[in-house]
Amino acid sequence: MSRTKSVATLTPRQRLARGLTYSAVGPLDVTRGAVGLGVQSAGSSAAWLRDRYRSGAVRRDLEAAREALVAELTAAQEAIAALPGALPASVRTSRKVRRRPRPVVLAAAGVAVLAVGAVTFSIVRRSTQPDPSPLPPSVDVTPKP
Repeated sequence: MSRTKSVATLTPRQRLARGLTYSAVGPLDVTRGAVGLGVQSAGSSAAWLRDRYRSGAVRRDLEAAREALVAELTAAQEAIAALPGALPASVRTSRKVRRRPRPVVLAAAGVAVLAVGAVTFSIVRRSTQPDPSPLPPSVDVTPKP
């Protein structure tokens, strides 16, 4: 029975070629990595500066929007303050307000339902358990040493 080797042995020439390849590729990878980190750092710095510039512009835009919003809210408050005098009395009294049940009432109803369910469960469980026998046990209860 012959066994084949799973790892092929390298010839000295192949070993030399592999060593030179990795010796040449190693410093190249280090250089490429360092250059890549420098480029990423420069891009990150540029993005940070761009964001700082935009945040100043955004701050100015937000200030203008806030001033416009304050003016709109002031106008809306004035219109709402004048509204009750503009509505006729018949419109104000004809509308019936429909109330929703209060949370306390809902909580009390939930507790009542749970209590009824617990009592029902207790009664059903007791009725399904067999009654104990009045006869003495047929097997000796105390173990013998």
